[in-house]
Amino acid sequence: MPHENGSMISSKELNLYYEDYHALRDMFFEAEPGEMIGLIGPNGCGKSTLLRAINGLLKPSSGVMYVDGKDINKLNLSEIAKTCSNVPTEFPPDFNLNVIEVVMMGRYPHRKGLWWETDDDESIARDALSKFEITHLADRNINRLSSGERQRTLIAKAYVQEPRVMLIDEPTSHLDMRFKLEVMEYIRDLMRKEEDMTVVVASHDINLMVKYCDRIILVKEGHIVGIGTPDEIVTEKNIADVYGVDCSIFRDSSGEVIVHPRCSLKFKS
Repeated sequence: MPHENGSMISSKELNLYYEDYHALRDMFFEAEPGEMIGLIGPNGCGKSTLLRAINGLLKPSSGVMYVDGKDINKLNLSEIAKTCSNVPTEFPPDFNLNVIEVVMMGRYPHRKGLWWETDDDESIARDALSKFEITHLADRNINRLSSGERQRTLIAKAYVQEPRVMLIDEPTSHLDMRFKLEVMEYIRDLMRKEEDMTVVVASHDINLMVKYCDRIILVKEGHIVGIGTPDEIVTEKNIADVYGVDCSIFRDSSGEVIVHPRCSLKFKS
């Protein structure tokens, strides 16, 4: 069951240090079932660190992180993997696996013995290949895929874990315009089909976050500057304060919000 307040993710007074560096500062936020949350902020602000705190890879120095009603740091790795799945920015290049083998890795938390590749596991994996339109790539080595195909494979791997929370770090980095849109459409389509799944996406692409996310968390120097709808958070003032960038924000003919950066405030005359 979700936490008593109905949230799928809930942090309270979360602080995390790397030795003497204060990486996360008094963070409090909540994410609801069926919600896509966008994490935005400049390099080094703590986005990836926060994702690692949500899935228990990093333990807070103080405060607590609840996921699906449980203190994530009181769960073992298998329990965490059944609750949270991760989509990394990159896949290790030395993994000599084909697509179906990579996707099957996502079934690992559900194994019931030493030999865990059951007929059910394979059926779930094959269904994911179909869902993310990569069935034709099943036997291809992951290192021979395009960036968009590789990203869909990693999302499929995370999906077959049957998580309540999916954490995605920079899903569109190194992708061209078409693949950026396609990957985000796959994620949004997944949200529509899995109504109680919460997705948290960290990205530098503010326009994509505004287009696809229900709410935005804006982070600067390890603390949360604001949480709200894209219209509430992505403002010219916030972009200037957090990124140090002068920008214009307008709506196109279809009503979508567009952020157009003009210059760094450092060089603005």
